[in-house]
Amino acid sequence: MSRVKAVFLDRDGTINYERNYVHKIEDFELIPGTLEALKLLGDNKVKIYIITNQAGIARGYFTEEKFHDLTRYMLSRFDEIDCKIEEVLYCPHHPDGNIPEYTQKCLCRKPGTRLIEEVMERERFKADEIALVGDRDSDIEAGLRLGITTYLVLTGYGSEHRNDTKADYIKPDMLSAVKHLLGDSDEVNRQS
Repeated sequence: MSRVKAVFLDRDGTINYERNYVHKIEDFELIPGTLEALKLLGDNKVKIYIITNQAGIARGYFTEEKFHDLTRYMLSRFDEIDCKIEEVLYCPHHPDGNIPEYTQKCLCRKPGTRLIEEVMERERFKADEIALVGDRDSDIEAGLRLGITTYLVLTGYGSEHRNDTKADYIKPDMLSAVKHLLGDSDEVNRQS
């Protein structure tokens, strides 16, 4: 892999604890090591994109407005460490939704790749210049479809997918994944 220029990070289960359609600020809790991982990426001039499926919008559990409220709160937490997030990409769709305008099969819902492809095209990233970190098979599959280096983290649902994942690397959490992709010698040789 050439020098990493950008990382796509899943949200629920990777950045924050998975809590059944997190949409309230009081339910949003960062996984330990998240801020350190983001700081490392920023310090190494790696662009950070958050990419998240938000089926709760299609299912009527919360509105897009509530999603944006939580996103603003999350970004304010990252501002505390001067961490710049390039963009928060999200898919509000689900084929089994209850809200008609969001009930659809789409190309942006991971493992669909449309959102990542749009960034790659706009920023002229090559597949070997980016990585994807997530806790679900849908995250990993999206990355693999594009030839992106993938990391399955064991936070969130990652431990359930550990034995059958096709991810390039399995790491205990985002911090370990970030250290590995940045070439930290302690993490390079550690297989989790």
